[in-house]
Amino acid sequence: MATQYDVIVIGSGPGGYVAAIRAAQLGFKVACIEKRATLGGTCLNVGCIPSKALLDSSELYHLAQARFGHHGIKAEKLSIDVPAMIARKDKVVKDLTDGVSFLFKKNKIEWVKGAARFTSPTSLAVKGADGQETILEAPKIVIATGSEPIELPFLKFSQNVVSSTEALCFTKVPEHLVVVGGGYIGLELSSVWRRLGAKVSVVEFLPRIVPMVDGEIGAALQKILQKQGLEFHLETKVTGATPVKDKLSVKAETKDGKPLEFLADKVLVSVGRRANVDGLGLAEIGVEHDARTGKVKTDPHFRTNVPSVYAIGDVISGPMLAHKAEEEGVAVAEILAGKPGHVNYDTIPSVIYTWPEMSSVGLNEEQLKEKGTAYKVGKFPFLANGRAKAMDESEGFVKVIADAKTDRVLGVHILGPRASDMIAEAVTTMEFGGSAEDIARICHSHPTLSEALKEAAMAVDKRAIHS
Repeated sequence: MATQYDVIVIGSGPGGYVAAIRAAQLGFKVACIEKRATLGGTCLNVGCIPSKALLDSSELYHLAQARFGHHGIKAEKLSIDVPAMIARKDKVVKDLTDGVSFLFKKNKIEWVKGAARFTSPTSLAVKGADGQETILEAPKIVIATGSEPIELPFLKFSQNVVSSTEALCFTKVPEHLVVVGGGYIGLELSSVWRRLGAKVSVVEFLPRIVPMVDGEIGAALQKILQKQGLEFHLETKVTGATPVKDKLSVKAETKDGKPLEFLADKVLVSVGRRANVDGLGLAEIGVEHDARTGKVKTDPHFRTNVPSVYAIGDVISGPMLAHKAEEEGVAVAEILAGKPGHVNYDTIPSVIYTWPEMSSVGLNEEQLKEKGTAYKVGKFPFLANGRAKAMDESEGFVKVIADAKTDRVLGVHILGPRASDMIAEAVTTMEFGGSAEDIARICHSHPTLSEALKEAAMAVDKRAIHS
């Protein structure tokens, strides 16, 4: 006999667990289906959190090795213990996944362990580790199954050809890591292993790295990463790899047909992700989705063409970002409760956690030119920011783009220390329709990194004080 719920959420990643918690807060009887051994989805288990743990560990090592001397700190005979770094990363992950488990108990959410498959628009069969199936039913079902790395047909995943998941678990530093793809995941993991001593070659098919970010910011980031030792091969395509003893001979070709070859210990394939919907039985119940990308089609209220089925996060259109999925998780739960759940997709920030970090919200110059929008730009370098100088972190700049007529902020792009935290002020300003003048008139503590944002906003009208 089927177990009845008000709402069933498939997947416990940032979108899924947030949707489940908010639905429970709103009075629904909720079940969340998760096939992993732990809650939290890709983000907590093999994505956002473990990558940031390794980024911070490797950044500390790099600082001790290359920057402590500037501060009068002598650090000699430095060494790294990669297994200890991995163990610390795993402990961080466990603490946070255990935290989600606690929140489920607190909110009386039923965690059903296993893989879900639709048997009707309102029922699911959940196959557990023992092979047994449990039937669950609910009038509302939310798909929040996230995404998975794309595998290249000519570069299949293996012991030495890995996705981001395996690149978080290396037991030793590769001598030479080839990274296929110059997006944010590839750059972050490139940074980790380069700081720890690997030679890193990034091969990107397009003429620039991180193609979705502001062009000026992206070019500046590339120059900084090159100074840190990353090697870039743009407009170059990988064509295959063959084993050579315990290494791989990676073949590539430039835009003009010039052949390249890399002898690598590991190859990280980071060319994007696809929606994780295989095995859900969407076709059987008629849910429309893209066969190539796996993306599920929804209306503005996250409802699919099957009225009882909703979808959020990486499985629907939009950027594959954990915080975007979280916002959708809250919104869909509130919509199910008859409330006006809403996500403003124009103010979702993005971050690249290299060092310095890169963050942005809103439109970039290329997009505004394509739209034909008249705009003004204000920029301010961290080189002229007192706190950045004191921190010995003066690379990068802040860029504020405002409407030429109304002064309304259209986009903010930051390359610099703690950019991931600084972007929140810009998001808040844009969420409430603020102007560059609004940012410029706000009193910012001195000395702080955030003063660079104030100065960039003042520079929109050519009245920055410190540059």
